[in-house]
Amino acid sequence: MAEAIKRILVTGGAGFLGSHLCERLVAQGHDVICLDNFFTSQKSNVTHLLDKPNFELLRHDVTHPIFLEVDQIYNLACPASPVHYQFNPIKTIKTSVMGAINVLGMAKRTHAKVLQASTSEIYGDPDVHPQPESYRGSVNPIGPRACYDEGKRCAETLFFDYHRSNGVNIRVVRIFNTYGPRMHPYDGRVVSNLILQALGGEDLTIYGDGSQTRSFCYVDDLIEGIIRMMNGPDDFIGPVNLGNTDEFTIRQLAEMILELIGSRVRIVSLPPVADDPTQRKPDIALARAKLGWEPRVKLRDGLARTIEYFRGLDLSQYRRPTQRTSPVIASSAH
Repeated sequence: MAEAIKRILVTGGAGFLGSHLCERLVAQGHDVICLDNFFTSQKSNVTHLLDKPNFELLRHDVTHPIFLEVDQIYNLACPASPVHYQFNPIKTIKTSVMGAINVLGMAKRTHAKVLQASTSEIYGDPDVHPQPESYRGSVNPIGPRACYDEGKRCAETLFFDYHRSNGVNIRVVRIFNTYGPRMHPYDGRVVSNLILQALGGEDLTIYGDGSQTRSFCYVDDLIEGIIRMMNGPDDFIGPVNLGNTDEFTIRQLAEMILELIGSRVRIVSLPPVADDPTQRKPDIALARAKLGWEPRVKLRDGLARTIEYFRGLDLSQYRRPTQRTSPVIASSAH
């Protein structure tokens, strides 16, 4: 039996993850509304969808209420790179908290199912490795990353309170480091920055000695997990970790990028960044058991596809969301 066509809202739909999600949902035949304020995203991410009769693009800030009639809501709206979410930390936490309140209010009114894109950052600098969903985290509530970490933690609280108090049908996914085509070239994330530096013949810059570890999930795998969670059984609302369990140091990542590009530039260490987690790796046993999901794309293959995408970019067509954004900043954030 064919899947019923749904009216679906994707907040942050023109961003890196949001645009891939919109593309998948449009291809499935759903009526998709993409909502974005274009702070860290670009219209070019979804221009190939604009002529589709089942796609609509709205410029709107999720911190302000909006009234739509929908069946499902994917709440992806929030800057996710430190150089962007630290640019206006008050606005960042308002996006997480007020954005959650607004989409939850819409879900309550329309009886829609609503999914929160949470983050591995809610675990902070973990002292449990790998991180299961039961781990409550080690977060500095007054540090420079707190606007994002605590904003996302508060959003999770709101989702579960709306579920318990008002019967809202929720889902919560905790996203670990994700990469792939349509990453913003000036987003300050480690994969995009190292690729840009290598393609430009510049030295690759990492923070500290590069021994901090991350597990990198290719975007196609991540989107599959998000959709499975939204459409899964109502007795499993999460939170659930979505990420790759293959762990690499930042230095190993830099070396692999140099090898794939064929560059012989140096890897240069910069001073460590405050509150940068030393390790990050998901325990995805729950996702395997409940969703039948696990990543399939290996890092080397995903990086090759991502490098090919960046080779074809005209950087003059991309604006820097903030003046602090620089291609020489290689944050290890997701």
